[in-house]
Amino acid sequence: MDVIIITLLPLFLAWMLDLIFGDPARLPHLIVYFGKAIAYFEHRLNKGKHRVAKGACVAIGLIILSFFLTWGLLDLITPWPWLTVIVKTALIFYCLAGTTLIREVRMVFLALDKSIEAGRRQVARIVGRDTAQLSEDEIRTAALETLSENLSDGVVAPLFWFALLGVPGMVAYKMVNTLDSMIGYRNKRYKDFGCVAAHIDDIANYIPARLTAFLMVIAAGKPGLLSFVRRFGRQHASPNSGYPEAALAGILDCRFGGPHDYFGETVDKPYIGTTDRPLTTTDMRTAVRINRIAETLAILTAGLARLLMI
Repeated sequence: MDVIIITLLPLFLAWMLDLIFGDPARLPHLIVYFGKAIAYFEHRLNKGKHRVAKGACVAIGLIILSFFLTWGLLDLITPWPWLTVIVKTALIFYCLAGTTLIREVRMVFLALDKSIEAGRRQVARIVGRDTAQLSEDEIRTAALETLSENLSDGVVAPLFWFALLGVPGMVAYKMVNTLDSMIGYRNKRYKDFGCVAAHIDDIANYIPARLTAFLMVIAAGKPGLLSFVRRFGRQHASPNSGYPEAALAGILDCRFGGPHDYFGETVDKPYIGTTDRPLTTTDMRTAVRINRIAETLAILTAGLARLLMI
């Protein structure tokens, strides 16, 4: 089978599957197994002395293992082109996470139409902060902040590593991202054990986060917002999250950031943007449209870049 077909067909098939189905809730999910592996080692090793070193070994070991297991599997089935296409499609499908979060964000806005308590319960499904005291506008803001960040973490970054290192690189990135989402916190439990995982995630997302912001302003037809993104993106506590958030804040002419509660502690995050206004369902629809256009641009760019790399 032609190398172009083996390279591009799985990418576009997986993208179509994600657009149609989102995360397969009733099927075994690769990321769930990643999470179980991380939890297994964290429960056994995140105690006593040398937590930084033990956490580093777990993070680096799992990332390397995920890369080479994927590479080995694909190398093993090379003689069977159509099996290769099927396996690559499944792996890429598991690594893309654009549709499910869009659905979740829509459900947050629908839940708020019923009651603020319903909105708090729904937004708690997609954010790490405490939601019990959030106002209606804080709920909408949290949902849209998460939507912009997920475009980078769930779509553009996996595609960036796919373009660079193929499907094994994409799978390894998802391990990086899962490690950060589970142990990359600065609280008492994880600040030592998860610090290396958090730093690796920062490095892995450095270029993708900025690329995401660029694709978003291009998708909105507002390249003049790049200066806005540079100004506010670097003010975020995270070296990466601020860039897609700044892009969406500029597109919507709104303000993100401010105080957030995590695990009972208040974290004062810098504001991103200057226009403090209530967010609406129309803003959500605009954000979803921008996400979809930027995602399409990312898919096309990743496919072309991968062809040039092989």
